[in-house]
Amino acid sequence: MIRRQISLAAGIMPEATPAQLIECAAAAGFDFGGMWVERETWTPATTRAIRQQARDARVELLDCEVAWIMPGAPDPWLTELVHIAAELGAANLLCVSSDPDMAATTAKFQTLVSAAAGTGVRVNLEFGIFTEVKTLPMARAILEAVEGDAKALLVDTLHWARSGGTAEDLKAIPREWLSYCQPCDAPAEGPDLTDFDAIIDDAINRRMPLGQGGLPLAAMVDALPAHLPMAIEERSAALRDAYPDLIERARACARTSGAWLDGRA
Repeated sequence: MIRRQISLAAGIMPEATPAQLIECAAAAGFDFGGMWVERETWTPATTRAIRQQARDARVELLDCEVAWIMPGAPDPWLTELVHIAAELGAANLLCVSSDPDMAATTAKFQTLVSAAAGTGVRVNLEFGIFTEVKTLPMARAILEAVEGDAKALLVDTLHWARSGGTAEDLKAIPREWLSYCQPCDAPAEGPDLTDFDAIIDDAINRRMPLGQGGLPLAAMVDALPAHLPMAIEERSAALRDAYPDLIERARACARTSGAWLDGRA
């Protein structure tokens, strides 16, 4: 069986600096790292410093987060994120949309995909009930309308399960749309879907290590290509509380994720 490559998703340590994200991915032995890019604090100097640090640490970036599409006029910052991801050597840029106008979301996503052409970056549209692109069928409709090889569709186990997705839905995704995925586990019972605060709490505080919750995690993994890299998206208040030290948190995540994956080999 092919060994699954794993990445340290940036959301596991929201308090980390960009430099700490690289340091933790390297120290914990992840195959890849993830990077969170903040508009307010990121500068060209940050790009240069993180690119050099990643090279020195031999950490390849699987993704950068997050290109957040909002209502209104297109935001130039999102296109800048494509260029930052390319300069950092990241393979993917994660994109979500809070624009309820699906035609506008499609047009804005197309702009990012076009900007990514030839850069080596793929723009991944993530669906989830916390966004306006709530389900896999909604995301598929957008991908079908967008042109360019740099488009991709991102599956997060939690969002897939909470939005009513099935393994058959995943098997039907065109393989060329898939660049990586975001697995995690969580309690089987989800939040009240009419309570937005509870939905957000579920996404950022209640995730669990792989195999320790009640999500149909194995079904997701089996339905996606065996070579697909995994960004372990274990956003968890329990993990943060148990491991305030960032390197120890990363090592704990790598240990539990690797144990579950090895158990399926």
